[in-house]
Amino acid sequence: MEVNRYLDSTYLKTPEQAGLTQEQTREVVYALADEALAHGIFAVMIRPDFVGEIKSYLSDKQPEVKVGTVIGFHGGTASLEDKLAEAQKAIADGADELDFVINYPAYLEGNEALVKSEVEACTGLCLEKGKIAKWIIEIAALSDAQIADLTAKIALWVSSSFSGQEEKVFVKSSTGFYKTEGGKPNGATFEGIAIMLEHAGKLPVKAAGGVRTPEDARRMIEMGVLRIGTSSALALLGGTAAVDSSY
Repeated sequence: MEVNRYLDSTYLKTPEQAGLTQEQTREVVYALADEALAHGIFAVMIRPDFVGEIKSYLSDKQPEVKVGTVIGFHGGTASLEDKLAEAQKAIADGADELDFVINYPAYLEGNEALVKSEVEACTGLCLEKGKIAKWIIEIAALSDAQIADLTAKIALWVSSSFSGQEEKVFVKSSTGFYKTEGGKPNGATFEGIAIMLEHAGKLPVKAAGGVRTPEDARRMIEMGVLRIGTSSALALLGGTAAVDSSY
């Protein structure tokens, strides 16, 4: 099992969140890219403002390494117009994969039409441009029944509008930034991922946040996950438990 080929090596903290300067943040992002080059990691997942330069950097060295970014991060409540504009800019800068935070607060409020419209519009843009779309549903904010329902609805909307292209549209568990209480996990759990896999139809599933050991990664892959988002890629590859699995 080549675990490295399943990994999206991720750094999404702002300079303020990490207590770094912008230049120090840039150094971290370039180090992430170098790790991906050195270890054959499938993709790097970074904030939109670094996409252009990291895409150029990787293309000059090893263009097989994909560049991913996040859209509507991390709350998901940006308007459809703003998400489309952010996605168009990221695509123009060279992003290969776009991970959209679905408007899960709107879903929880019962505004299914709004959520459906953004899934259809943003997915359509990505597929038109030959990009991979991933929909982050933030499972820590949802009950098991809601995880099942939202995953199934995304699968239905995508299959109805983009039949035959489902393998290019993922359902993803988490941002890694959701604040939970009482020590509850804020990322992928085996139970949550099992629910997603059961209801995702033809869509692939990405487990993000909380995958802390090589054993966890292998178990996720054996369950059927096709991608793992992690800020501790080297720990997953090297046999050392991650110290900090947050994004």
